[in-house]
Amino acid sequence: MPRERRPAKSIRVLLAEDQGMMRGALALLLGMEEDIEVVAQVAAGDAIVDAALTHGPDIALLDIELPGKSGLDAAAELREQAPDCRVLILTTFGRPGYLRRAMEAGAAGFLVKDGPVEELAVSIRRVLNGETVIDPALAAAALSAGPNPLTSRERDALKASADGATVADIAARLHLSESTVRNYLSSAIGKTGTRNRMEAMREARRQGWL
Repeated sequence: MPRERRPAKSIRVLLAEDQGMMRGALALLLGMEEDIEVVAQVAAGDAIVDAALTHGPDIALLDIELPGKSGLDAAAELREQAPDCRVLILTTFGRPGYLRRAMEAGAAGFLVKDGPVEELAVSIRRVLNGETVIDPALAAAALSAGPNPLTSRERDALKASADGATVADIAARLHLSESTVRNYLSSAIGKTGTRNRMEAMREARRQGWL
């Protein structure tokens, strides 16, 4: 339904969640709210932008860890391609690094999944009204944790090593020299206080830096 014809009180929501049972439950519960309508559901991150452009939601409710593309990457793309759609991150992983990245990507809210659906509905309304909604405990943790110490290239090198790739493989993927890759990995290991690149990758993920 075109935006100018839809009921004035109807908040159009796009829901991105890869777990089918969770996605269905959220859609059902949100649909019971008189002023909220779930207009699209997707299970993969790389389907979010197309769904937003097709259905014109007011709010995109995004998980972070999705197949194809993360919710954080999709949030950044929505800011460019569907600027009228505000993003609310809803995730199991309340990590300070994720919150910082979500805000950098233009998200208007960040909540963890263990809250009641009534609170989620209130947050959706607040975000639509132009407010920023952040889980208070996570906001405090993000302030104490400080910024992400890894550079974008160090993050790329760690991500590329996730499947056990060799330095040569990583260099080929990133179009870098092997010595440069070694330098990035060594720096990431030092910044995460770990012993090797696999430990560095796990620690960076735990912190929400990747």
